[in-house]
Amino acid sequence: MKIGIICYPTHGGSGVVASELALGLAQRDHQVHIVSYATPFRLGSFHQNVFIHEVEATSYPLFKYPPYALSLATKLVDVSKEYGLDLLHAHYAVPHAASAYLAKQILGSQKIKTITTLHGTDITLVGLDSSFYQVIKFNIEQSDGVTAVSEYLQKRTVEEFAIRREIRVIHNFVDTRRYDRDSNDCTREHFAPQGEKILMHASNFRPVKRVTDVVRIFARIREQIPVKLLLVGEGPERLFVQQLVKELKLSQDVSFLGEQDDIGQLLSCTDLFLLPSEQESFGLVALEAMSCGVPVIGTSIGGLPEVVVDGETGFLLPVGDVSGMAKKALELLSQAERYAAFQKKARERVASSFDSQLIIPQYEAFYEEVLNERS
Repeated sequence: MKIGIICYPTHGGSGVVASELALGLAQRDHQVHIVSYATPFRLGSFHQNVFIHEVEATSYPLFKYPPYALSLATKLVDVSKEYGLDLLHAHYAVPHAASAYLAKQILGSQKIKTITTLHGTDITLVGLDSSFYQVIKFNIEQSDGVTAVSEYLQKRTVEEFAIRREIRVIHNFVDTRRYDRDSNDCTREHFAPQGEKILMHASNFRPVKRVTDVVRIFARIREQIPVKLLLVGEGPERLFVQQLVKELKLSQDVSFLGEQDDIGQLLSCTDLFLLPSEQESFGLVALEAMSCGVPVIGTSIGGLPEVVVDGETGFLLPVGDVSGMAKKALELLSQAERYAAFQKKARERVASSFDSQLIIPQYEAFYEEVLNERS
């Protein structure tokens, strides 16, 4: 197949999944064309069967903002014509699904198919904005195929947008060969020179991620045992988090690592992953942590219960339960045999249910199904 994948190039779940899907499809001899405003960070080097097409949104004095959605649609038309694409796969509803739909209408007789994958905030945050609601609903209904990354997101989309068409659930995935504690060189001593336990959090530092809760959980754990905290990512809340770290006198034990293109090596140094978000449609980073044998302490919301098995691969507690999360973390870190069992089950769960070798064929089959349907 010749597949066009439309995604955001930045650090975030939708861009990561789209990039990893592109690589997996390319390894299966499909021709994959990535269309975005920059090269996705996971695709910075050459990959056979993967082609990058960057979109340029030209500014004109008439426009207050560059019309990216229209520039994207134009690029999709050009790439589809030049390479004879079979389908366009839009990751994230805004504006990618709209641009794919417009490109399909322009192409007309080429009979290209469109698929939209819903990742989370395009539905739970952006989609509920009245200025986007009708456009997103239309695009979902007009796509030739629609997938969601979790059962939770599927149900939420159906309820919020009154969707009656099928939305296929194809979970997010991880390459367990890369995200494997045994295959990564761990530099624990760099972060924990005295053998301290290491906690980690990675996100885009938006309010919904509740990174200040991460710091408060860490502070409670630190009162009981020697421990270090690694904070990975950038975003609007970072300055507030840094200030809280200073106020609680934790600076010597907290490392702000900024954005990291591949966190597998860092996860392989980590003992526990903290994800106290108030909204997670799936929780890809939790999956990456578990693949590296790292138990997850998170919240019992959204799609996280589909990833983390409470009491087996980690613990899930109510949003804002800082003391409860700290207590569960201390329980695990102080019971070596139980901790080892959690590590083993975390890795096994990812390998048996979310490995890329299991999930990417589901996308292939869905592509074939959509392509074989009559227009």
